[in-house]
Amino acid sequence: MLQQPDATLYEGKAKILYATTDPKVVIQEFKDDLTAFNAQKKGTFFGKGAINCQISATLFRLLAEKGVPVHFRSLDSPRRMVIDRLEMVPLEVVVRNRVAGSLTKRLGIPEGEELSFPVIEWYYKRDDLGDPMVNRDHIRILKLASDAVLDEIRTLALRTNEILLPFYRERGLILVDMKLEFGWNSSGSLVLGDEIDGDTSRLWDAGTGEKLDKDRFRMDLGSVKEGYEKIYERVVGHAVES
Repeated sequence: MLQQPDATLYEGKAKILYATTDPKVVIQEFKDDLTAFNAQKKGTFFGKGAINCQISATLFRLLAEKGVPVHFRSLDSPRRMVIDRLEMVPLEVVVRNRVAGSLTKRLGIPEGEELSFPVIEWYYKRDDLGDPMVNRDHIRILKLASDAVLDEIRTLALRTNEILLPFYRERGLILVDMKLEFGWNSSGSLVLGDEIDGDTSRLWDAGTGEKLDKDRFRMDLGSVKEGYEKIYERVVGHAVES
């Protein structure tokens, strides 16, 4: 039994990390909570944690098969996964394939327009500052990561995008953008961590343009559960079990 009773290491807005008997390994539990706008808007729906856990597990397996190093090891339960314990780089890396969200406002380009190449953006993980966007000079000044680490992260992020774009396309989904996080495992290797699902990716229906991700919650566009279940069915390959 890996898990230690009541050994909570960290609880965030969407996940809880538990210690295990192996110091190199933790258990990541996905919560049913929904948050947006730096947790200023909150909600929940039963089963969200299991849906996101299963989607993330499927995508982590795919990426690992394609050579992208990931923290995922195995599923512990429908809403829990066994993962490498990571020392996280305090940056969120956003890969954008189409214009949406803040990019529309900042650049004045219509939502949905396809970018001529994937755009990488960096965000400083500081809840008290609202996770501000930073450039590489800011990152140097704050000593968040070296240039070599940023180059490695950029390479891994673009490779992840290169793998997931056709995977989603074959399943009738458009990967508009996604947020990725990276960290060092016990061996000192930089690997992809956190989660990959409707909370961290904008995914639109390729036929209708319907938003299926957390924008449904942010923008009150209809049932969030329905959107996440559609993502689950296309990614995992079968309907959500009731």
